[in-house]
Amino acid sequence: MNLAELLKKAKEYLPEEKLPLVEDAYAFAAKAHEGQVRKSGDAYIEHPLQVAFILAEQQFDASTLAAALLHDVPENCDVSLDEIKTRFGPEVAKLVDGTTKLGKLSLHAPSTANRASHAESLRKMLVAMAEDLRVVFIKLADRLHNMRTLKALTPEMQRSIAQETLEIYTPLAHRLGIWGLKWHLEDLSFRYLEPKKYRHVASLIAARRAQREEYIARIIKVLEKELKQAGLRAEISGRPKHIYSIYQKMERYATQGKDFDDIYDLLALRILVGTVADCYNVLGVIHSLWRPLSGQFDDFIANPKPNGYQALHTAVMSLSNMPLEVQIRTREMHHTAEYGVAAHWRYKEGEKKDLHFEERISWLRQLVDWHRELSGAEEFLESVKTDIFIDQVFVYTPKGEIIDLPKGATPLDFAYRVHTELGNRCTGAKVNGKLVPLNYQLNNGDAVEIVASKGEKGPSRDWLNPHLNYTKTSHARTKMRQWFSHQERAENIERGRELLEKEMRHLGIRPTEREGLAKMFKYDSLDDFLAAIGYGGVSTHHIALKLTAQQPPPAKPEAAPPKPPQSAIRVLGVEDLVTHLARCCRPVPGDRIIGYVTRSRGVTIHRKDCYNVVHEDEKERLIAVEWEPTDALFPVNILVEAWDRVGLIRDITTIVAEEGLNITTMTSTPQDGNKVTENFTLQAKDLAQLSRLMAKIDGIRGVIGVSRIGDEATTKPKP
Repeated sequence: MNLAELLKKAKEYLPEEKLPLVEDAYAFAAKAHEGQVRKSGDAYIEHPLQVAFILAEQQFDASTLAAALLHDVPENCDVSLDEIKTRFGPEVAKLVDGTTKLGKLSLHAPSTANRASHAESLRKMLVAMAEDLRVVFIKLADRLHNMRTLKALTPEMQRSIAQETLEIYTPLAHRLGIWGLKWHLEDLSFRYLEPKKYRHVASLIAARRAQREEYIARIIKVLEKELKQAGLRAEISGRPKHIYSIYQKMERYATQGKDFDDIYDLLALRILVGTVADCYNVLGVIHSLWRPLSGQFDDFIANPKPNGYQALHTAVMSLSNMPLEVQIRTREMHHTAEYGVAAHWRYKEGEKKDLHFEERISWLRQLVDWHRELSGAEEFLESVKTDIFIDQVFVYTPKGEIIDLPKGATPLDFAYRVHTELGNRCTGAKVNGKLVPLNYQLNNGDAVEIVASKGEKGPSRDWLNPHLNYTKTSHARTKMRQWFSHQERAENIERGRELLEKEMRHLGIRPTEREGLAKMFKYDSLDDFLAAIGYGGVSTHHIALKLTAQQPPPAKPEAAPPKPPQSAIRVLGVEDLVTHLARCCRPVPGDRIIGYVTRSRGVTIHRKDCYNVVHEDEKERLIAVEWEPTDALFPVNILVEAWDRVGLIRDITTIVAEEGLNITTMTSTPQDGNKVTENFTLQAKDLAQLSRLMAKIDGIRGVIGVSRIGDEATTKPKP
């Protein structure tokens, strides 16, 4: 790459008077980086030149190209920002400054210890993006060139950077609608994260390339003739499929018992026309020529994606009874699809402003609002990943306004997106005129109406229960927590005590452990801990997850069958001791455990709060043990007390099956007053899974309480 190639690309869209700024920036950067070499062995100036060229392909303004050429100068060449401002003006200096700051942020996938730092870095990056998009376009181009030269780094660094790219940068490119950057970043990330799978998919594609190209050529010839007869002018070409997208489709198809040959859109056409009317006319010609496949038509012209993408998508059974995917769009839509919001950036140069530009990046304005509202960096990170970087659904208000929400969103998410007060006063919802439960998952095109109380009302605490799926968005959960945190402290403490005691019964934890749990969550006062549970700052599910996280991470599944439960225990300081789990307390991974040395049966593993351990006279026979990584399942006894009714057992067993657990024994005992107790022995993998299951059972109609029990809670261990 050299300056002449960059200027040639820039001349395709920039006026002549803008080019000297780019030339001056290159000359300054080349002198500053003189003698510097990258790990790949290339002269350092090659990197900023490549970044600028990528941005020129996106047709960015001259200031952005200059900033791209200069973006590493302050950091690597001891050149002050004031000097850049003096030489190139405040606009270029601001872009260089923003890009330099982003370069200092650590966005690599975090460990638990530095998660807050990671979240704060992402927060700064996205807020910088909201202030001036061009900063992040430079960062995306910088990342693309770095990914192209990743082979110069160690395998560990390659995987780390590739993982970060797939988690942060490709969703960002997707939301900005820059497909060209997105698929390049995805394919390069996939190549370093899963090299064997990458080569396998690439070989499958290559093996059929000649056959595929010949077929596409035949299709284009037939279609060109039909469109010409209909008086329609169009550019027709084969549409490339990218390795990572094919891999994702292969993974989805594998779950349905299908294979590579069943992927219908490996054969794909793109048709470009002059007007929107021509798009629909071409669609009519194609559907009259070949039979459309059921459920494979999408009108993204009438209903654009949130990043501005527009096109008609259809799939038909074409020549030789082969399925064919077709995209139809105008040339302007194609430009937007390739360059995303960058296609609308030139209004900054004084051209006419795109009236739809602000609407298409409204999620960025939303981002700035959330940045002001959310108190913690981790809360912001959760909000970004759940509310912005995932697929969207579009639903309608009663007035016909469109609201975009993450896929899987519920009427409660909708209510809180419209207005916080509407969410707080929500008592029910109608979708397409029919009453639905509040955890109903909304679909594209749904018309949603919220039924709200007229008087003062607050959210239900059940809405914050992650097992009940009342909300998908972090935005809604944050608003609920804010409401609860504003309630009286005494009320929150009392409610928190009730919730904690209920969860401790679920998990079989003694009440005396409350202070220990508070310290585990870094609360100095038990009341502060209870208040946090009361207003939703700490969910009861977090307790089970925290306890489970203290055991070593589970090993990856191997081809061999899983080890029996006793192999999941390590006796500290002693090798090859036989261990088995105590029936009196039934420990599972996540429980705090201790060993009891028997006279003839090795070591029996108990929970530390087990009655038999607490009341053991011979304390010297207790020995330290810990959980080992395992995929084994552990027997757990739970007791369900409920009002007897038809269908009770069916409802319980359905939830157990949905959680993927197995019931090994079950007994039912009638009680006085039309009550019944159901005693189940289940096989669970850890406390978190058990907590999730018991929370769902607790929500079944007629259930009074759920608790975890042992087989012989008052029996002393036998020698």
